[in-house]
Amino acid sequence: MARLRKKDRPEEVPADVVHVVEGVRHQGPWDASERSMDDDAAYVDLGALRVRGREGFEIQMPTDGENDEIGSVVFVAEDAAVELRAFAATRSGGLWDEVRDDLIIEVERLGGECEQIDGLFGPELHVKVPVELPEGEGGFQPSRIVGIEGPRWLLRATFLGDAGLNPVDEGLLMDALRDVIVVRGNEARIPREALLLTLPENAATASDEE
Repeated sequence: MARLRKKDRPEEVPADVVHVVEGVRHQGPWDASERSMDDDAAYVDLGALRVRGREGFEIQMPTDGENDEIGSVVFVAEDAAVELRAFAATRSGGLWDEVRDDLIIEVERLGGECEQIDGLFGPELHVKVPVELPEGEGGFQPSRIVGIEGPRWLLRATFLGDAGLNPVDEGLLMDALRDVIVVRGNEARIPREALLLTLPENAATASDEE
């Protein structure tokens, strides 16, 4: 896992909106055609996602599987976190409907509970999945899964910890989600193909901090 060193996180400066966006994304997250990070030194370029550092959370980038690909970025606060993953989608949209149905089926398979509600960005899932607690007792891991569709992309945000147990539509992690810029690119991609991330130059690996 890699994380950005705290000393490398720049101070916040105002961002420059280059296009007006309507609908649920009128305050973000953004497509690369809608917002530029050039005039905001707080932004970090992760390739398919550009994220904005804020005081109060750490940016982590875990690897997926054995191939060491990076498919997600996680903002970790004191008692909560949000994991972000981006996927290719079609121009016509509707991918979140399909993905949401698949997630509901998977939660049921695991013996969990899943409630679909009309949330800030449209339909979202509030999930409880059974887990074994450190003491060996059974418990549930709560999460809030939000899907946001942009021009040929889907951004999936999974809120964990207190943000999953007590969902709210404001606060540090929600602001961080709204800051995200998705860089889909013009390549031909199949729907649901992961938009992989790249480490920035100022990233510190776990071994660097030992």
